[in-house]
Amino acid sequence: MPTIHRERGFRFFFFSNDFEEKPHIHIESAGKYAKFWLEPIEISKNYGYNERELNIIADIIKRNKNIFLRRWNEYFN
Repeated sequence: MPTIHRERGFRFFFFSNDFEEKPHIHIESAGKYAKFWLEPIEISKNYGYNERELNIIADIIKRNKNIFLRRWNEYFN
């Protein structure tokens, strides 16, 4: 599971077998987990994050979306 980015205690990554789904990013920190689709940016799963944390995560994804998509395409294509 390649780590793509770390910021504010969050680890952004994808699993090596994620190629069958549309582009997305997994996030974990402090025993919490979420998954966001990248196009459009929207939450897919959330286990433990509150609304404030999800907004922070979404902002980080918005700022890094192009990098995440490029890394996704490099890895899976």
